[in-house]
Amino acid sequence: MSGLTGKTIVLGVTGGIAAYKAAELVRLLIKAGATVHVAMTEAATHFVTPLTFQALTGNTVWTDQWDARMSNGMAHINLTRQADLALIAPATANFMAKLANGISDDLLSTLCLARNCPLLVAPAMNREMWGNAATQRNVAQLRADGVGILGPGNGDQACGEVGDGRMLEAAEICDAVLAHFQPKLLAGKRVLMTAGPTFEALDPVRGLTNLSSGKMGFALARACAEAGAEVTLVSGPVSQPTPAGVTRVDVKSALQMREAVLNHVSTSDIFIGVAAVADYRPVETAADKIKKTGETLTVEFTRNPDILAEVAALPAAPFSVGFAAESRDLDNYAQGKLSAKKLKLVVGNLVQDGMGGDTNQVVLFDAAGRHPLPLASKDEVARGIVSHISKLLS
Repeated sequence: MSGLTGKTIVLGVTGGIAAYKAAELVRLLIKAGATVHVAMTEAATHFVTPLTFQALTGNTVWTDQWDARMSNGMAHINLTRQADLALIAPATANFMAKLANGISDDLLSTLCLARNCPLLVAPAMNREMWGNAATQRNVAQLRADGVGILGPGNGDQACGEVGDGRMLEAAEICDAVLAHFQPKLLAGKRVLMTAGPTFEALDPVRGLTNLSSGKMGFALARACAEAGAEVTLVSGPVSQPTPAGVTRVDVKSALQMREAVLNHVSTSDIFIGVAAVADYRPVETAADKIKKTGETLTVEFTRNPDILAEVAALPAAPFSVGFAAESRDLDNYAQGKLSAKKLKLVVGNLVQDGMGGDTNQVVLFDAAGRHPLPLASKDEVARGIVSHISKLLS
């Protein structure tokens, strides 16, 4: 993952138990290529020591606006002048109140007031504190001021209560930071997607499926959301987490996937069929588990509907994109699919280059020809596909 290469982030850590998550967040941001400078409130140092963040970042940690290590005594100015983003995680109710009301009584609050870069905050507090009217007024004011609010999440809290207010996990915040820096190439667009395999039941416990993990489809859904699109993802049975900002519809069979797609396609600008849909399904599904009764078993199959072709043939069809995962003759099969189904784009790959793994190597086929993308993580490949779609749309 290198989506933050060349980016400088100032991470502000305030005094809450969720400060321990900030250490993992630093690790993930640096792994993604960012340079991270940490500024802490005095209260935060009671939860995690500055030495921890210094070791993780390799940079000086700042806690005092009068720190003599800053030659001009202006840490609150200097820290953000070369920064691409200021991120507060965790952001306590007290610190958010300061931000909303322009109070600058320590290094971190002064730094935020004097910054010339975007600001994101990840709230972390007790559920009653989060739901308090004063906190909600402050949140509304911060949003009105252009501050991005990440979360909070819902679940178990350190106090033993359960509810809204817990800080998002480090990986979720890192994903939000990555999304922040992506160009909004699909802003205002509504994207409908399919992903994962389908499962065609033979009996109550067995069925016909394939090795699709859903990773590529979910990466592409994430990339579309990062690009500003409103994304609906119709997914077959996979274990992938739903990307932030994506509406997920879970299905099993090809017929269920078709129904879900047709229920949403009329309001979609773009349709991307990534799912590995089974070409055939059993004519009949046994009501009970099939028992071993002989050396062979004969099952009659019937063809499943072609969801992608059906969508592309609609009178007011969305911009339709297909995937061609082949074991050989990629160019012939992908270009044939592009022409036969009247698609705008086909993303082709050899199954040995990507199915089930974390990387992929694809070739994009459109009316202008073939456009290979380099081997990369599926997230990076997905962003390349989104970039190409945006060019075709414009």
